[in-house]
Amino acid sequence: MKKIRWGVLSTARIGTEKVIPAMQLGEYCTITAIASRQLKKSQTAAGQLGIEKAYGSYEELLADPDIDAVYIPLPNHLHVPWAIKALNAGKHVLCEKPIGLSTAEAQKLLSVARKFPRLKIMEAFMYRHHPQWQWAKQWVVQGKIGEAQTIQSFFSYYNADPDNIRNKADVGGGGLMDIGCYCISLSRFILGTEPRRVCGIMEDDPMMKVDRLTSGILEFSRSTSTFTCATQLVPYQRVNIFGTKGRIEIEIPFNAPSDQPCKVWYRDSNKVEEIVLDACNQYTIQGDLFSRAVLEDREVPVPLEDAVENMQVIKALISSARSRKWVNLKKGTTT
Repeated sequence: MKKIRWGVLSTARIGTEKVIPAMQLGEYCTITAIASRQLKKSQTAAGQLGIEKAYGSYEELLADPDIDAVYIPLPNHLHVPWAIKALNAGKHVLCEKPIGLSTAEAQKLLSVARKFPRLKIMEAFMYRHHPQWQWAKQWVVQGKIGEAQTIQSFFSYYNADPDNIRNKADVGGGGLMDIGCYCISLSRFILGTEPRRVCGIMEDDPMMKVDRLTSGILEFSRSTSTFTCATQLVPYQRVNIFGTKGRIEIEIPFNAPSDQPCKVWYRDSNKVEEIVLDACNQYTIQGDLFSRAVLEDREVPVPLEDAVENMQVIKALISSARSRKWVNLKKGTTT
């Protein structure tokens, strides 16, 4: 059975420690090459990970005819430029979230991608492919919790290092772009629709000028979603989905461990049911699903349009926080 030959643009930790080892376990993936702007870095990573080729520039990797697809774990401000270069080089693209720095950037990438209908491109929201989220979505759609009314999510970690890429404002750092994007994405995924208006509150780090504590309210036509994300709090994550007849609670919603089972709970007025899902690697699943879409020439699990919609909500929340007003999504106006 054929495998997709992958190249990786950058030696970022998310790639070398999480995504690459996971994709190397996949049925449909083989990591053929890795690139860095410093050849020594890519050679070191290639040696550690058993990757055949190491390049000293991203351009060299994109010029390699033996590469079918590229995974892009570059800093946020480089996502769209290098995704476009990869498409122009004839490569399929799996790009880390968030897809860009602005709605305009995301729409630009979408416009370019539509010029290459045979090439696949997807934002790498790995959580969506984990069985716990597929289970939660199915139960909501089947009405197991009644009518879904509201979702509450929380995601935090502690990182006050000014040299860390997540804390650099000029390259798209900050909590909302890094982890708040998950809270937005999951609400849209579970509810199956887009919010009508949003309200955001942000607290910025006074020195680094990135948001370190952000809360948001998303108002949908028949439901709501509230979340808080933080980059200078004790690490924690949890999601609750509330319906008229029951509630779903997801214990480790985002970075689910690959070496132990995951637990979710269904609760109603009469009982608590614990569902234990077998250990799996959501990065492996993501890589295989994308690779199969390429091999079988079918749609990727999540279309790029979804990434554009998520970015629209992110930017609306930022606008709301700055103006201290609600922002209407369709009109882009404040109230």
